[in-house]
Amino acid sequence: MSITKLLGIKYPIFQGGMAQIAVSPLVGAVSNAGGLGVIGSGGFTAERLREEICKAKASTNKPFAVNLMLMMNNIPELIEVIIEEGVKIVTTGAGTPAPYMQTFKENGIIVIPVVPSVKIAKKMEALGVDAIVAEGTEAGGHVGETTTMALLPQVVSAVSIPVVGAGGIADGRGVAAAFALGAQGVQVGTRFLATVECPTHENFKQAVIAADDTSTTVTGRSLGGPVRSIKNSMIAEFLKLENENASREELEKLSLGSLRKAVFEGDTEHGSVMAGQICGMCNEITTVEEMITTMFEEAQAVLQNLSKISVIGA
Repeated sequence: MSITKLLGIKYPIFQGGMAQIAVSPLVGAVSNAGGLGVIGSGGFTAERLREEICKAKASTNKPFAVNLMLMMNNIPELIEVIIEEGVKIVTTGAGTPAPYMQTFKENGIIVIPVVPSVKIAKKMEALGVDAIVAEGTEAGGHVGETTTMALLPQVVSAVSIPVVGAGGIADGRGVAAAFALGAQGVQVGTRFLATVECPTHENFKQAVIAADDTSTTVTGRSLGGPVRSIKNSMIAEFLKLENENASREELEKLSLGSLRKAVFEGDTEHGSVMAGQICGMCNEITTVEEMITTMFEEAQAVLQNLSKISVIGA
């Protein structure tokens, strides 16, 4: 079954479950435009998640999902809310959904983990998940080591369930490339940061728009949790401390609350502006609907043009 039929969506595009950012205004807009809006529950209490689900229901009658960061301590409570509110699609990250698979399946919930490697993709398929998001290191936020170009076709070859490509996708060419590599859809995060409905501070959006292909870097490798963000004063200090083998406590003290600073206060020098390497292609703020329809019109045109190309010489 195709990913669009499985989820009941028009366009095979997921909006990334970005913590603090992927909430009802963005989620509803994505689902209404034909994609899959995803509530990012990272840092949420059960009450806050219920509130966001109710707001999303009020803003759209189309399917939407909840992303669960499985390293959080209150996952059972969040799952209880998801079941009670009738959400039928869950994406997961930062851990294995194994302890919760029986509960998900008993309640008819579609489970789609985000994975950084072929090894983990195979493990997820063995657990009985319904699809996989293969995310390359180009992505913003928490990342793995393998690039999308290398990761995606290997995951597609390794599993028999639908695969969605993520990391470094911001236009129709990226969508077409993902399909060429065997994906059935794409997950996009960074491009959604430059939309009208994205509920971040204007400074955050402008930082994404001003960025180029070399504006991001990865911090936190020494902590075992690498994160890609746009370079700024805080990031430079963090990298300096990492290079000096600073303690976990010292690094966490510097970065504590940094995402909130950037998202809500607009402090793009001392906050964490999580974004992917493709931010250099995010050059203007558009509506979510315009972004999605343009992306897939471009993708269709690219794929049609490619069908006319011969790669074998005459």
